[in-house]
Amino acid sequence: MKRTWGVRVGLAAVAAAMCLMGAGAEGQVASPPPNPQLPAPAPLAGVRYDYPWEIYGGFAYSHFDAGPNLLQGANLGGFDARAVREFGTRWGVGANVRGYYGTSGTAPNCGSCTGSGPNAGPITGPFVSEHMFLIGPEYRLKANEHAALMLHAFVGGAYGDFTQGLNGVPPQNVGFFKNQITPGGAFGGSIDLNRSPRLVFRIASDATLTDFGHNGFAEQVAISLGVVYRMGHPFRK
Repeated sequence: MKRTWGVRVGLAAVAAAMCLMGAGAEGQVASPPPNPQLPAPAPLAGVRYDYPWEIYGGFAYSHFDAGPNLLQGANLGGFDARAVREFGTRWGVGANVRGYYGTSGTAPNCGSCTGSGPNAGPITGPFVSEHMFLIGPEYRLKANEHAALMLHAFVGGAYGDFTQGLNGVPPQNVGFFKNQITPGGAFGGSIDLNRSPRLVFRIASDATLTDFGHNGFAEQVAISLGVVYRMGHPFRK
């Protein structure tokens, strides 16, 4: 009898233990797997080159000769503005306006050579300026999401003001050209560094050509730094 009772107690204990284990399993709620952490989109992931318009504005520098035989050229500062109509991801046609302003060295002179008045004595460092109005093609040679290499060939005209700082003294007295309009061009390229899909930092350099002396084209160096903004709806969706 004692043996039977012991068996029954043992079975009851096993059954109780199993019930407790089952209740514990039911009480445990399986936690959902954690959401995968996707990396933040890269800031340049949306860069593309099929916007119809690119507008550029920047600060400009040019080394310029205000006369045919000057020993000292003019280091001029100013602006460089362009609007380019794109016809695909590589080719576009642009209009370019530039202005350069500063002072220039002169040839040895005696001013008006009258010995009196505001122009008595030599004139040194008079103000000069140049404006260029150009159009031409632009070509995107290489491009990725970070940067692009551009080439351009702009032609048109240039206007030089060489007498504004001479107070009536003839420009030939100081070795300058006369005020005039001449054919001109700018041939070079730029590096575009993308800061966002539409905003770009540009470094541009050019060889500019003008013929103010009518003795053949003279070459100057021009550099500009500025910002490009891409406008319009992309060609491709």
